[in-house]
Amino acid sequence: MQIDIDKLLEKYRSHPYQDYPIYSPHTGIIRFKVKEGDAVVGPGGKWLEKPGTLLYIIERERNPKKVTALFDGTVADLRMDLNGEFIHAKERVLTIRHRFTKDEVIDRILKDVLDLFSAPQRARYYLVPELSARLEKKEVQVPVEPGSECIIMSLMKRDTLLKYDGERGVIYKVYFKNGDLVEEGDPLIGICKPEQLSFVQTVVKKIRDEWEE
Repeated sequence: MQIDIDKLLEKYRSHPYQDYPIYSPHTGIIRFKVKEGDAVVGPGGKWLEKPGTLLYIIERERNPKKVTALFDGTVADLRMDLNGEFIHAKERVLTIRHRFTKDEVIDRILKDVLDLFSAPQRARYYLVPELSARLEKKEVQVPVEPGSECIIMSLMKRDTLLKYDGERGVIYKVYFKNGDLVEEGDPLIGICKPEQLSFVQTVVKKIRDEWEE
């Protein structure tokens, strides 16, 4: 695998953020509840039942609507010139700048180096029982062969066995829990070729040792 680990790390060190622009849901008078540089948090609780930080209130026809943060981060590019003004729908009002955690950097790099088996459509997914049992026992290097049935897709009360169509490898990462609703195109499992496993492990160790959160 011809991938420069240091170059990959430098890519994320040079811009260790994901910017999430926040737009107005509809027209109305906006009043900000945060300032530039404020730290904000996304939803919390076991079921994400606790709303995130209040960002602003937008009022239309005397009906105020609270808009809260969906991501952790800091407030950037705050449009204070709009404070107390009437704004249009879908107008960008601020940005939440989220700094990558160590695990997020690892996850992003793994998606670049692993072979991903992705969801063909929006549905609920399950690992086949044999595969699920082996992974629950924390077996290492659980193999997967081209043509092997490893995922069950459940859609409209119909279960379909999905065949892995990539190269022979081992399951390095599972991106969902059995029964999760997964969006089309999102990864289900990440496969690593056996001969590249030591390289991937080196990448992960280097990030864990060197990334500063």
